[in-house]
Amino acid sequence: MTTSVLCSTPEMSDDRFSQASRSPELEAEAELVDRIRAGDESACATLVRRHGGAMMACARRILHCEAESADAVQDALVSAFRSIGSFAGNARLGTWLHRIVVNACLVRLRARRRRRAVPLDDLLPTFDESGRPASRLAGDGARQPLARLEREEVRAQVRACIDRLPDPHRTVLLLRDIEEFDTDQTAELLGTSRGAVKVRLHRARQALRSLLAPLLGLDGNPTVENEMGADLDGG
Repeated sequence: MTTSVLCSTPEMSDDRFSQASRSPELEAEAELVDRIRAGDESACATLVRRHGGAMMACARRILHCEAESADAVQDALVSAFRSIGSFAGNARLGTWLHRIVVNACLVRLRARRRRRAVPLDDLLPTFDESGRPASRLAGDGARQPLARLEREEVRAQVRACIDRLPDPHRTVLLLRDIEEFDTDQTAELLGTSRGAVKVRLHRARQALRSLLAPLLGLDGNPTVENEMGADLDGG
């Protein structure tokens, strides 16, 4: 990645980090940011070296495409270098960059037009006459699916099913359950309300469980969702 292009026109700012007592790590981070603001190309390269890997991992989790992930990280780095003057040091530099790369990925998600999505209403749970969840499964409900599948296979199945969700619900699920933004942060990133985030997340989790049911043999056991959550977070 060419840092000379990224650092050619840094925006200067009079804002400076607070001079209050900081850890050595924060002091080093503040010094790095000041060098980037001054147009120091070696400082730009240092930022890419320290944070580029984590940014790429984040982009891969959201986009599931190596080329698109690399482009999103490039876009995020360009944006970060251009706006470095506005970085006030209220959060860690890595946290600030994480938010920027998530935004870059969201732009790319919105631009996608050909990804197959399943109508959400077809995936929400149904109930029988007694009020119990009506199983969509056939066969033995006593199977122990997660015990029979390798953990990596489960993760692959979960991620493939997430990709089939409609965009608004998929994006909320990714931000809340994978990237671990809280409700307020997710609402701000998506430009929507906290209530909308909560509703979409609830429906997305229900839909995801319905997609996974035929693959993992889910039988209504409430502990299964917790096990699924561990697989979402892993890797």
